[in-house]
Amino acid sequence: MRDQALGRLKQGVMNKTEQAYSDHLEMLKQTGFVLWFEFEGVTFKVAKDCRYTPDFIVMTSARELECHEVKGFWRDEARAKIKMAADKFHPFRFISVMQKAKKNGGGWAYEVFG
Repeated sequence: MRDQALGRLKQGVMNKTEQAYSDHLEMLKQTGFVLWFEFEGVTFKVAKDCRYTPDFIVMTSARELECHEVKGFWRDEARAKIKMAADKFHPFRFISVMQKAKKNGGGWAYEVFG
């Protein structure tokens, strides 16, 4: 059985923030800014016995592949893994996504790695 991160739902099951972001990606797909996306669709081997699965793999309208990691907050290990993946897998863009509070205008904040 695969080890799960503390507080993480079963593989393939989205939390509320991931579901909200999936809905956002679907809206972007309907408007043509996103061509395709998949939840937990790709796993990267970043080091021996160390794997990283981004929350979403996204193909933009420019046909670029991006890995989107949806976070409420960062743990040191998670931030280290996304940085390692960004350093090793240059053809992909690695992006952290955090939901902004409604009192701060709502929407999403992005951080690009690599």
